[in-house]
Amino acid sequence: MTIDELQKEVIEDFSGFDDWMDKYQMLIDLGNDLDVLNDKYKTEQNLIDGCQSRVWLQCDYVDGKLVFTADSDALIVKGIIALLIRVISNHTPQEILDSDFYFIEKIGLREHLSPTRSNGLVSMIKQIKAYALTYKIKEQEQK
Repeated sequence: MTIDELQKEVIEDFSGFDDWMDKYQMLIDLGNDLDVLNDKYKTEQNLIDGCQSRVWLQCDYVDGKLVFTADSDALIVKGIIALLIRVISNHTPQEILDSDFYFIEKIGLREHLSPTRSNGLVSMIKQIKAYALTYKIKEQEQK
């Protein structure tokens, strides 16, 4: 599926809930379903700056696509990073760079986060885009 198709799927999943407590529960469930991040990736290098909670994001380049794994010590934040990974993992660096992550606004996520969590969300997106840019440059250097 394309990033756009995945974003639309997330919007549809969240539209089934009117109450934000249910949406928070869905985020927590997504975080609980996230594959366990190997402890060897829980390093300072993989910590996302700007998050109040500890969030580790590992990015691997596999067959031209970026594969993300992550973890957090906070349930809602773990759900947020799981949601981002659901949309962007297994796509090319260029596809990720071209994406605008509009699903965040459409599901109302940003407006229902505390200021610190909202800043953390921005930091997660910046880190994802930074990985994509780094690997795009590496691809161009290899050509």
